[in-house]
Amino acid sequence: MQTAAKPLQPRVLDSVERTVDQILQTVQGDIVMAIPLGIGKPNPLVNSLYRRIEANPSRRLKIFTALSLEKPKGSSELEAHFLAPLVDRVFEDYPDLDYVKALRSGTLPAHIEVHEFFMKTGDYLGHAAAQQGFVCTNYSFAVRDMMSHGINLLMQAVAARPGADGEMQYSLSCNPDLSFDLWERARALQQPLMTVAMVNRQLPFMSGHALVPAEMFDWIVDAPGCSHALFAPPNASISWADYAIGLHAASLVRDGGTLQIGIGSLGDAIAQSLLVRDQRPENFKAILTALCHGQTQGRELGRFEQGLYGCSEMFVNGFMRLIQGGVIRRRVYADLGMQNLALAGRLGDKPDKDALQDLLEAGLITSPLRVKDLDFLQAQGLFKPGVQLLQDRLVLGAHSLLNDLRDPRAAAAIAQHLLGERWSKATLMHGGFFLGPRDFYQALRDLPPEMLAQIDMTRIAFINELYSDSTGSEALKRAQRVKASLINTAMKVSLLGAAASDGLESGQVVSGVGGQYNFVAMAHALPDARSILMLRASHDNKDGLRSNIVWSYANCTIPRHLRDVVITEYGVAELRGCTDAECIKRLLVIADSRFQAELMDEAKAHGKLEDDYQLPEWARHNSPEALREKLRPWRNAGDLPDFPFGTDLNADELVIVRTLKKLKHASRHPVELVGMILRSLGPEKPVPPAYLERLGLGEAKSFKDLFIKRLFASNL
Repeated sequence: MQTAAKPLQPRVLDSVERTVDQILQTVQGDIVMAIPLGIGKPNPLVNSLYRRIEANPSRRLKIFTALSLEKPKGSSELEAHFLAPLVDRVFEDYPDLDYVKALRSGTLPAHIEVHEFFMKTGDYLGHAAAQQGFVCTNYSFAVRDMMSHGINLLMQAVAARPGADGEMQYSLSCNPDLSFDLWERARALQQPLMTVAMVNRQLPFMSGHALVPAEMFDWIVDAPGCSHALFAPPNASISWADYAIGLHAASLVRDGGTLQIGIGSLGDAIAQSLLVRDQRPENFKAILTALCHGQTQGRELGRFEQGLYGCSEMFVNGFMRLIQGGVIRRRVYADLGMQNLALAGRLGDKPDKDALQDLLEAGLITSPLRVKDLDFLQAQGLFKPGVQLLQDRLVLGAHSLLNDLRDPRAAAAIAQHLLGERWSKATLMHGGFFLGPRDFYQALRDLPPEMLAQIDMTRIAFINELYSDSTGSEALKRAQRVKASLINTAMKVSLLGAAASDGLESGQVVSGVGGQYNFVAMAHALPDARSILMLRASHDNKDGLRSNIVWSYANCTIPRHLRDVVITEYGVAELRGCTDAECIKRLLVIADSRFQAELMDEAKAHGKLEDDYQLPEWARHNSPEALREKLRPWRNAGDLPDFPFGTDLNADELVIVRTLKKLKHASRHPVELVGMILRSLGPEKPVPPAYLERLGLGEAKSFKDLFIKRLFASNL
């Protein structure tokens, strides 16, 4: 592949098509393109390039990415009718990716390939091209593995704003996760790489490590149509089981610690449970007492006096709510000395005289201050900008003060006139990428600058690994990530403690490993961290009811030698350091009781459990019905609402959704469907005409439509 010389300065174009012209002229031969996961993709630019190459089979295009998002369409005609106005309202002018449409429909041209290392959960089961093109890798190894394919084009959506000097500033916003590393690796390997940014002014402008020099890009396109709405999945409702899991998880999070969670109803359940624990600790304790059969020893039930620090590859809405609720408030610092002082409780909410003296006593600065000390103090926010060192004086405006922190009078004057108003390198939340509902993005846009500066979007190498990288040493990361609760979701857990989180026994990929293995391994590497894997005890689909705790499973994401904490809605299993027999016993007591006997017999048959072992009586009643009775008072009281963080659906849409879910569930269970049909044979119940119009049933005439209308009415 031959690539023309890079321009010395990035050039700004006002046309997507002209930008594609430049790409096709500059990159000769096959184009091997990397684009960010999630919402950092420059969709209009990607679509234009895709269409050009689709029409020209002499050029080949390989796309390497992850989490390609598409507006929901519904799996049936009924769902499609319901979703259409909702999608128009929530997703507005978000442009779907043409390669995603082609991949789903099986019309991807032979000269275009799509390779993802993480797929939207369950969306590509049975899709041969997507399954065959999947690249299995850890999130932190993705750059290395993409570069091995010869990436020669990097395209990304960026945020932009004018700087104080009038020059345009750029931010990688939602996706600084891999792009810096990819660009730097290409330069280190002297591998030609064309870099193109597309300005999307809907992206929140994130500062800190998300700021990017314009010179990183060969071309920047700022054109009509580029600033489209962001993909904004609405909040999911939280089920009884999800709340129980979230409550158990919240009772393991230690005050003054570190938190990692993910997206979806389980992540929201944890966040809401943490808020209940902090704001209504008496209620939280009562709920946990009911869930734990009165045995709450070893659980964390009190308020957060020190607060938490968030460190998660994915910055989600739940974290934003925890920041707004004051639970995420433990600051970490970019300097190891400062961080150690913070751990010792020596740094307050803002710079003060005591902090200066502590820095002096710790040997982090000297007195009199040297130039490098002054630079350090200003970089950390302890001193105001503009303080100068002139001989033996510290000068700021009309103030000229003796440079001697050991002199009480001089130290008091320095504290009075030179101290900054806030820490400038203090962080509440480190994230690698973000994705969430519309109000999450708006909350980011609306945050005061001083608060936004404490949310640092940065490289995934910093977040997912402990070893040193360009943004922090291993010692610094260890000092920041004390008492870490690293919480992830699994699909299956074997009785010996192995977990499957990314794929099926058949080899079909459900999602991807992502960073889960990194966080599990990190929890074992940090002295006071815990790896917490959550899963629902059972699942119910077209194949019937199945246990998610199993004897064995052919796919393994987390090997059993890394077993630690496993949570289902029925309790917590502490597995670290256990014998195999004890591991089996602890998982059996949090399994769905409809499967416990079968699982126990299997373990005994393989010689891993003593023949006379019996489950304790208190563990033999793990059922959805019993769980609901324990949680119902708190659901009714408002502590555990369906949508704790709001929803994009209006009241009528919520009614319709609940009814459609009942119909969909029955369609997979013949006995239930027959009963539903029989119940619908009486007098037809009235339905608001607007509901029928919304579902395309307003003028129902065919037998099928009339039948669905009657079923809908009887279950409304």
